[in-house]
Amino acid sequence: MNLGIITVVLALSSLLTPQSYRQSLYNSLDPYSVAEVLAFYELYPETQEGQKALRLAEELLGGRCPLTGLADYSQKALHAILALVNRDGVSEELVFSDEELQFIESLGSALPNRRLKGFQAQTEEEVLALEPAEIDLGRALLLSQIGSYSREVKTYEAMLDLMALQVKATLLQGSSQKAKIKALNAFVFEKMRFRFPPHSLYAKDIDLYTFLPSVLDNHLGVCLGVTTLYLALAQRIDLNLEVVTPPGHIYVCYREGDELINIETTARGVNLPEETYLSISQRSLQQRTIKEVVGMTHFNQASVFLHRNEFDKAVAAYERALPYLKGDPLINELLGFSYLLIGEEEKGRALLKEVAGAVHEGSIAIESRPIDYLNGKINLEGIRAIFLEVDEGRESILRKQEALSNVLKSFPEFREGWIQLAVSYLQLNRSKEGLVALQNYHAIDPNDPTVEYYLSALYGERDDYAHSWEHLKNAERITASKDHNPKALRELRRHLQLVSPL
Repeated sequence: MNLGIITVVLALSSLLTPQSYRQSLYNSLDPYSVAEVLAFYELYPETQEGQKALRLAEELLGGRCPLTGLADYSQKALHAILALVNRDGVSEELVFSDEELQFIESLGSALPNRRLKGFQAQTEEEVLALEPAEIDLGRALLLSQIGSYSREVKTYEAMLDLMALQVKATLLQGSSQKAKIKALNAFVFEKMRFRFPPHSLYAKDIDLYTFLPSVLDNHLGVCLGVTTLYLALAQRIDLNLEVVTPPGHIYVCYREGDELINIETTARGVNLPEETYLSISQRSLQQRTIKEVVGMTHFNQASVFLHRNEFDKAVAAYERALPYLKGDPLINELLGFSYLLIGEEEKGRALLKEVAGAVHEGSIAIESRPIDYLNGKINLEGIRAIFLEVDEGRESILRKQEALSNVLKSFPEFREGWIQLAVSYLQLNRSKEGLVALQNYHAIDPNDPTVEYYLSALYGERDDYAHSWEHLKNAERITASKDHNPKALRELRRHLQLVSPL
């Protein structure tokens, strides 16, 4: 309940009779909050107001299962509902009987996700056999991340059902898709307060903030973790969303004709312009299917293992992701390198040959790592160096910087090495050394628009406008040849025209 309302009511309670106090407290309830009305009923089950709260809760939960029959369960089912509805992310593990879970299942029996074939899946193999449009994401994620269909899976599904029922309770019959987005945003980000965790936490235990069970337990999740929760709830309220993946990120959007509503799950569902997600070398965004989303959770976990030099674990996680992400060039590249790093040279080289020269969907730049490795421009020690983990501390940046510098002495034509070395210098505000690293990249390959952009910006900071214009024009030439006109280049051009017009 709203703490401000409770404070006022409590302050007045000394002036009221018990009955009038209960009535005032009842009148202060949010009439659309399942959590509040059930909590009130638990406090005053035998009173007139308590019975009214129970009937209201029954209506909010869809009237599918009369709550007045709770006596048959000695109110255990009610306590189960309250524990799930009011869970704040720090509660002890919830364990319910089959009878209690069956009761909660009956409450959600009319939710739209029940129409999906995937809701009947009992194994991950059954999920993989389905078309993406047939998959129930919540069930698919739980089967993939927990294993066989079990009481644990049922418990987390019960949490999703009760969350969805609370969202539906705030909607009018026949509510528009936009109204559903507004209601879902309010519930996930305001009422339940799901948040993005600090970097120091998720960098250590990415699976805790990616996998659906942990996100539900902790109310913390990285972009992928909260997005999967959002999508699982959306399926339960018949909200049709698209899944979009800029490089290293994911969000959802709703499209109706020419109107597009982006939902940024790391920023409480705000609608950011699509151009926000584009970059110098990224001209369009890749859409993903529900099936691919399941694989991406294992992909996220694998990437952390890769950065920790736990290559055997990285291989296992990438292989878990592969059936969901068949043909994806990035997973093939990273799995290929992971194979090489555990000594599976034949498998690794075969995958790298498949993706050598590939351009990822929406990008205008060729991925250089596979080509440089296959052409002998870098060895496995150098590959280890570029995957070294960097956290928020200066020491990790310096450690990676030293490793890259040593590698580049022996392999001076390794393009990714020069980019990452430049980034490490810029992270330490050492722009002079960063500029030198980018110049070395340019000498090898003058056709990377991102490198050209940063060279232009850094020369501009040093008032060397002749070189700044030279690299900006080169970046514009490269992007224009791919029918791309990125915002960053437009803004840099405007700035240079002000300080050094042509």
